[in-house]
Amino acid sequence: MSIGVPFDRYEGEVLPEWIDINGHLNLAYYVVLFDYATDMLFDALDLGRAYRLATNKGTFVVETHNRYERELLVGERVRVSTQIIATDDKRLYLAHEMFRCADGLRAATQELLFLHVDLIARRVAPYPPDLKARVDAAAAAHAVLPKPDWIGGRIAMPG
Repeated sequence: MSIGVPFDRYEGEVLPEWIDINGHLNLAYYVVLFDYATDMLFDALDLGRAYRLATNKGTFVVETHNRYERELLVGERVRVSTQIIATDDKRLYLAHEMFRCADGLRAATQELLFLHVDLIARRVAPYPPDLKARVDAAAAAHAVLPKPDWIGGRIAMPG
């Protein structure tokens, strides 16, 4: 299985209905674009919708941190690059970077921590062996990438 190192298959466009009163992309829709990129990665790992329907297992996000670096305007195209930072028997830690296609400048970052969940019991559950092997292989491929210097931050006021 080859998912790309980093995984950067998702491109999207800022839609008119996503523009806020300031005339740029509303913060919620950066998350939507990142979520579409997550969906593509999960489909590549066979951890997406088909997996959920076949197994009654899926993922829940338990923590996320977003940074908005550049505004995006209606009609702009973006590309999202994703790196698997870490994984274990039940968790997956991802880092997304969103770039404007026109100039290649980074517009936003997002880091997320996912839990693998049994959707019938509504409890965290270990990955089944075949899925764990796929996620581990993808994480090992991404381990050659340098860790982004922006992950693991917190919000704080200076001083």
